[in-house]
Amino acid sequence: MNFNLNQLVRKNIKELNPYSSARQESVASEVKIFLDANENSFGSPLASEYNRYPDPLQKEVKEVLSKIKHTNASNIFIGNGSDEIIDLLIRIFCVPGEDKILVCPPTYGMYEVCSKINDIGVQKINLTADFQLDIPQILNSINEKTKLIFICSPNNPTGNIMAKNDLLQLLQNFNGLVIIDEAYINFSQQKSMISELELYANLVVLQTLSKAWGLASLRLGLGYGSAELISIMNKVKPPYNIGGSAQSLALEALQNIAQVNEWIVNTTTERTRMANDLKKLSLVEKVYPSDANFLLVKFKDAEKIYHALMAKKIAVRNRSKETLCDNCLRITIGTPGENDLVIDSILELEKMIPEYNKFKNQ
Repeated sequence: MNFNLNQLVRKNIKELNPYSSARQESVASEVKIFLDANENSFGSPLASEYNRYPDPLQKEVKEVLSKIKHTNASNIFIGNGSDEIIDLLIRIFCVPGEDKILVCPPTYGMYEVCSKINDIGVQKINLTADFQLDIPQILNSINEKTKLIFICSPNNPTGNIMAKNDLLQLLQNFNGLVIIDEAYINFSQQKSMISELELYANLVVLQTLSKAWGLASLRLGLGYGSAELISIMNKVKPPYNIGGSAQSLALEALQNIAQVNEWIVNTTTERTRMANDLKKLSLVEKVYPSDANFLLVKFKDAEKIYHALMAKKIAVRNRSKETLCDNCLRITIGTPGENDLVIDSILELEKMIPEYNKFKNQ
């Protein structure tokens, strides 16, 4: 397949003259007195550096990430959460009222939400019964109006990883962008698709610092793609989309890989224990395999379990209305103590329902 990124870009984006910020026009290391950005020269009530605009391209953070991810800094985009990256990709490549994206429910809902906000059509090809990609149906459904395919792997809300051969088949047979959202990849033994970037110009990989890295409040989404793609995204994004404090805190956090790896081990260990404990409960019909930091659990009556847990001030996510997720709750893996409370709460409900006790003892 002869993929041409430039042909995929919307005409108005190609012709766009991007806003040029003060910090892009002056090299900070060569400047002693900043009188170019109408900042408060007297300082800030918080800290002296906060009166200055941040690096618009987050160069220091990207350099550190490039070493961790074994890729070039020019292949990295940092967004205000992955949601900003999803929205940017749709706005860059999809013409409102004409083009479409393709998604595979059940999946992360923001792909569709961002598309509808931008007046972009959404093609839906459901996952198979075992939550894998229906490759024949996808390939039969794409047409000249299909510009982007969004695949979540490990998938939210099901938790499973998508078969790598299926992902490669899409990349090899689709003349548009295939976006692999790897928000939960740190909790999986499968290798990231970042390693395939040099082979596939139409591949985009999304990751985040919100999950394994524990920085959800900072809103730092990561996009990996060709240098050409990243350059276009930098052209379209807001000038200062990542604040200086977020960049500083990210740099500090990225020095603590050992701590993050320890949390990942703890989470996956608890995931296995939690799955085994849930399978023993009579109210549980199925615990789906997971490569993420959560479990999708099918209950006999998910609504009742959901409200029983909420009554004990335990919040889980009711996914029962999602495609293929009837009577399912998504339960994030918590600390050992938090997980014990979930199990104990469900056990307590079992004891209140005689028919379930009868079923359990058969």
